[in-house]
Amino acid sequence: MTENMGERIKRRKEELGMTTSALAKLSGVPVGTINKIMTGETKSPRYDTLAALEKVLFPEEQRGVSYSYNERAAKPIGCVREGNLSYTASRQDEKEIGTKKQGEYTLTDYYALPEDVRAELIDGELIFMEAPDFAHQFIISELSFLLTSYIRQKQGTCLVLTSPLDVQLDCDDRTMVQPDILVSCQRERRNTRGIYGAPDMVIEVTSPSTKKRDYSKKMVKYMEAGVREYWIVDLQKRVLITYFFEEDMIPHVYTFESEIPVRMFQAECKIDFKGIAERMQGSY
Repeated sequence: MTENMGERIKRRKEELGMTTSALAKLSGVPVGTINKIMTGETKSPRYDTLAALEKVLFPEEQRGVSYSYNERAAKPIGCVREGNLSYTASRQDEKEIGTKKQGEYTLTDYYALPEDVRAELIDGELIFMEAPDFAHQFIISELSFLLTSYIRQKQGTCLVLTSPLDVQLDCDDRTMVQPDILVSCQRERRNTRGIYGAPDMVIEVTSPSTKKRDYSKKMVKYMEAGVREYWIVDLQKRVLITYFFEEDMIPHVYTFESEIPVRMFQAECKIDFKGIAERMQGSY
């Protein structure tokens, strides 16, 4: 069965982890127009609209090929002629970004994105992030407050920081992540842009679009970069998975009814997650 235009756009958008809002900002095509194409309501999009979406979703296919409207209508989305990038960048940046494939992007491309577009760069792949929901932000606020309170009580020098904050995890130009929460205890790794190198602790609060990445690719990246402790808060399963890489690779799994030790603080700091869950439930 031949894949139609809308299906192809939707599939590619999901492969890139890109929200419709992010696609709209990068392409200059209104969200409503994109939704109509994906649902099939608009069966023959305007050429300029199609070209703008192709530029963002399929940069590797942009090779200056053009064809007539009738030919386009008969084909699935494919090679279309070059169009201008919708975000602000130098001419050289535009030329490079327009021809790159996933895995080839660098910090130059990352910094060329609009300020209001949230994205991460992992091993040369640009991954666009959707806006977090209430529960996600509530958990981040509670955890960062409790961790900060413990550190101040102990008169420690570690800092608790939250996203958006750039972390140049591998100290190269191919990876820049934005953990939901991080704990930084090494002053020399902090700079005006964010964190250069691995934080001591990272916490990711999963969403449907980030879950697979948080459990696999990011877990490995954090471990290899030298993060000491990594937590995954799974809102759908209502569990919290913790790793303490300094000891082993075995995950500890807790429910939202648990008191959870922070092992990089010798388990003296314990997070009452039952209390967090109850406060969250009573907030909306």
